[in-house]
Amino acid sequence: MGTTHKKVAFHTLGCKLNYAETSTIARQFEAAGYEKIDFQEAADLYIINTCSVTENAYREFRKIVNRAKRQAPDSRIAVIGCYAQLRPEAIVAASVVDLVLGTREKFNLLEHIQFAGQGDQALVIQDAQIDEVHGCIPAFSMGDRTRSFLKIQDGCDYPCTYCTIPLARGKSRSLDPDILVQQAHEIAAKGVKEIVLTGVNVGDYRFGDNLVLLDLLKRLDQVSGIDRFRISSIEPNLLTDEIIRFVAGSSSILPHFHIPLQAGSDRILSLMKRRYAVELFEDRIRAVRELLPEAGIGVDVIVGFPGEGANEFDQTYSLLESLDISYLHVFTYSERPDTAAITLPGKVPLPERKMRNRRLTELSSKKHQGFALRQLNRSTQILFETWQGGVLSGMTENYLKVQVTSSKQELVNTIAAVELTGVKNQRLMGKLSGSSTDHF
Repeated sequence: MGTTHKKVAFHTLGCKLNYAETSTIARQFEAAGYEKIDFQEAADLYIINTCSVTENAYREFRKIVNRAKRQAPDSRIAVIGCYAQLRPEAIVAASVVDLVLGTREKFNLLEHIQFAGQGDQALVIQDAQIDEVHGCIPAFSMGDRTRSFLKIQDGCDYPCTYCTIPLARGKSRSLDPDILVQQAHEIAAKGVKEIVLTGVNVGDYRFGDNLVLLDLLKRLDQVSGIDRFRISSIEPNLLTDEIIRFVAGSSSILPHFHIPLQAGSDRILSLMKRRYAVELFEDRIRAVRELLPEAGIGVDVIVGFPGEGANEFDQTYSLLESLDISYLHVFTYSERPDTAAITLPGKVPLPERKMRNRRLTELSSKKHQGFALRQLNRSTQILFETWQGGVLSGMTENYLKVQVTSSKQELVNTIAAVELTGVKNQRLMGKLSGSSTDHF
């Protein structure tokens, strides 16, 4: 497949890590002479980076493939990523694709695509067994003027019974901090102001004999040109007092923690094979609040896990209601092949799962509203991301969306002090102020 005037389009499903990897692969194609276009346009080649976390991700994948073929019937379609690793045969059987690449080969897509679609069937590149996948390929996203996702780690050693990610990405492995610092400088040279540190299990970052996440944060904190580093997510058992203290004293590591809980019942946490109990989770929230009273704290939670009766759900609800957190990401449990949880007794009916999701989603709205209201009459730093119709929109350090009425479109991709004056539709409203402030 020659590259002259060839158009390629990308679509990413799933997490920030997938976005970082898609962006890196896209740059490979552009360097080879392809023209990158929007996925809604007619392309010669469509590349879909898949997710294996939820059943909805697979349903969305099928819709995307069908849409691409309607837009450009003669196009080729390549499928990469986690679902491609786990279910390559299902992808080929259920959709018209030309190439399927799993974990080990996805960064070699450019080399494989020239051989794709030469026969009547898709060329499926089967990876080696996932435990034979080694190394951590660097990746970061570009394209958003204000923010970049930087991959620091891949894979996971945790045996959570509901999760397919270790099956799709392999064992935990991390990138050389020298490479990451170099990439941070490269991102800074593009004018990007914020880097989000991503991975499968970011808190498990470890390189060499004794380098851990705290050491990487200290290195990145010295990178000039990047005003903000944000930790995407960190397991409660890996969120150490030392990390919290460092963030509290840092000028660039933001006061925002996303900490997975998954269940507020020790019995359910045990069935999930999580590596902590409720007491430890509560302690980590308290530790953050002691040093960073206005830090943003997000929490992941799963409803409807097998064995979660009414009492266990009530324990989860009561715990989350009592904690000083900012918002929730609520996931409805879905059965995933090859996971241990699929064989557990006590299946929760789907209507009950949905009801529990609604209740926690409503609680999340209340938490978010309360957290936003308590920021009022403060001056804080906003990284402005967009300007539309006389309104600037951006994010606080502690992960709240703020809108400011202003004609100053040139403030996009700058950080400015804003007085927070009100809340409308769960978004903070503010006005530009004339002075800068430090961390909360």
